Amino acid sequence: MKTNQIKKPLWKRIIKVIMMILAGLFILLAVTLTTTTIIHRVSLNKEANQIKPYGKQIPVFDGKINVVDEGKGDQVIVLLPGQGTASPYYDFKPLIDDLKKENRVVTIEPFGYGLSTQTKRPRTIENYTEELHAVTEKLGLKKYIVMGHSITGLYAVNYAQTYASEMQGFIGIDTSTPEQPWPGIDMTFFDLLKSTGIFRAVIATNPTKNLGIAEDDPNFEQIRLVTMKNMSSRNMAEELQELSNSFPNSRGLKYPKNMPVLLFVARSENAMENWLKLHEQQIEGLDHGKVIELDGPHYLHHEQEETIYKESEDFIQNVIQKQS
Repeated sequence: MKTNQIKKPLWKRIIKVIMMILAGLFILLAVTLTTTTIIHRVSLNKEANQIKPYGKQIPVFDGKINVVDEGKGDQVIVLLPGQGTASPYYDFKPLIDDLKKENRVVTIEPFGYGLSTQTKRPRTIENYTEELHAVTEKLGLKKYIVMGHSITGLYAVNYAQTYASEMQGFIGIDTSTPEQPWPGIDMTFFDLLKSTGIFRAVIATNPTKNLGIAEDDPNFEQIRLVTMKNMSSRNMAEELQELSNSFPNSRGLKYPKNMPVLLFVARSENAMENWLKLHEQQIEGLDHGKVIELDGPHYLHHEQEETIYKESEDFIQNVIQKQS
């Protein structure tokens, strides 16, 4: 005698199939992330031995800051990076190669950048500027121009409040200003992508675009290695979060009236609203202030290096040095 089987309603069978598909996708995702994480960590250990040292390490507080000191000119330029730049030295290298023809160029890689170590010191503006000055003291620098990209603008105007007697001028490359809005950035999702090796995989899909350098460049591999190393830099992440305090604490700061300031500003469709005006306002009232707007991305020195070099050299020789 046959027992009648009661079929489940169609909607229940559909839900069951959907749940099985979702479970399968979840398992696939978990396996993928586990695999990419393992590959990333193994690769980091292997790559650490492939990074070629450059510059020299200077003991500062609880760590070591890497410095590249090139050129033999009488004029000293202290070069500082934008926030999150994996290797300041390699990032600036074409510009350094030009600037060092007439100047001594000292590229400082802050804690967590380039080949510098990490520090336990909070990433406040006060600590950052104090660390930079400690480096200049150990190098015996008495007078120098501060030059840099992006967030350097915020640190430089703070630096000028304390060390104006040493700082001969400032040259900024699409630099931050104390008056610009800062909405803050939640890096939780991006940190997950970094720690699980997803960013490594993304970079590998188009290294030239994602690293901002051609694969036939002689420094390509070293830039890739240092980028992987500093992708999860604790100090860089702490610095980024601290900017939510650094910007408000810097509101209203100005360069000394007699300090020469040259600002290169990127003109692009991605530029912040009133970006040029913010920089024009920053030099108002200065004896020697100049703003030059150039077409290009935020990393303006990647596309406008020659112009930045020539205009900077002209400003140094005809304004800064004549005043000094």
